[in-house]
Order: sequence, then C-alpha cells, then structure tokens
Amino acid sequence: MMNLTQKQWLKHAVTHIFEGFEDMRWKKSGSVKIAFCILILFFFAEITHERLYGFQFYAVYDKTFNIIPYFIKTIVLFMAWTVGNWSVCTILDGEGTMKNIFIYSAYALVPYISQIYINTVLSHFLVRDEYVFMQAIEITCTLWTAVLIFSAVKSVHQYTVLKTFSAVFLTVVAMFIMLALLVLFMALVQQVYIFISTVYTEIVYRIRV
Repeated sequence: MMNLTQKQWLKHAVTHIFEGFEDMRWKKSGSVKIAFCILILFFFAEITHERLYGFQFYAVYDKTFNIIPYFIKTIVLFMAWTVGNWSVCTILDGEGTMKNIFIYSAYALVPYISQIYINTVLSHFLVRDEYVFMQAIEITCTLWTAVLIFSAVKSVHQYTVLKTFSAVFLTVVAMFIMLALLVLFMALVQQVYIFISTVYTEIVYRIRV
C-alpha cells in the first residue's frame, strides 16, 4: 500500500474518485486538522462568492454584512450532514465513525470550494459572453464533489451502491428534521427570552413606581 503524507492523501482522495477513499480507509488515513481547514475555507468561500464576485455577474443588494447566514449555509449544514449520516448509518449497520465521516465529507468538498474561488477571480476578468466557461467549471466541480461524497459514504461505511443511495437520501431527510427542530428550539428560546424580558421590565417599573 501507499505511504503518503496527509496532504498527499487529500490529493489522492480527490483525484481518484472511486478508489481514493477506499485506500484511505484501509490505511486509516485522513487528518482532522486538514478537514477543519477545508471547512473554514468553505465558510470563507461562501462569503467570497456573495461579497467579492464580479458585479457584472452577481450584484449584491444587501449593503449590511451579517455573518450568521454564511455560518448556517456552511458550518451548520456540514455538521448536520455529519451527524445525520452518522445517525442514519448507525441504524443501517454502517462501519464509519463520526470522525471519518467528518474527514471524508470535508475532503469531498474540495472541488466545489475550489470552483468558488476560481470563478470569483475569473468574474473580474471575463465578460458576460464568456460566462459559459465559468458555468462549465461550476457544473464540473459540483458534479465532481457529488460523486466524491457518494464514494466517501460508500467507502467509509462499506456499503453497496444501492445501500449508499439509500443512506444519502435518508441523511438528507435527517438533516431537514434536525434543522426543523433547531428552528423550533431557537423560536422557543426567543419566546422565553421575550417573556423573561417582559417580566423583568414590569418588575422594574413596579419598583420604581
């Protein structure tokens, strides 16, 4: 088997779509630090796309900057995928640990993240008639990432192709459920905060009167 550094394993996993993650599994490779760095790059990629994209391709109408939506679209969604996949595949007798799911899924995002930075740079040099080249890069890298995610789930859990499709579908369902519960929880917290704030204001008012 190959003896590669952690950075080389990242390149191997991304460029060898069908056997890269399988090789990583048997060699017990994969770095949590690199996975975290990829996730951070994903977070900044979304900000870059929204705020620094060429104005002729993407106009930003919101003049105020709020970091929360970007955090939700990247970190929260990714963690929901990780937890959801681990939960579903535990029921489906998957062999992957949450650590490996986190690492493999992060590695699979590399093509998608790369195209965001590449297209952001190109958006300042190309004209609208050349947008087709940017679309080609976006579609290619997005499909590349989709195949890598499928391969990652298949390899980390040692599933068949059919079972992998089922696991991915159920993971997406689990993500929606978790996010719905999170929204309900945040709404409940907001209501509790409003109630406590109202009671406190009323008490202070009564004391002063």
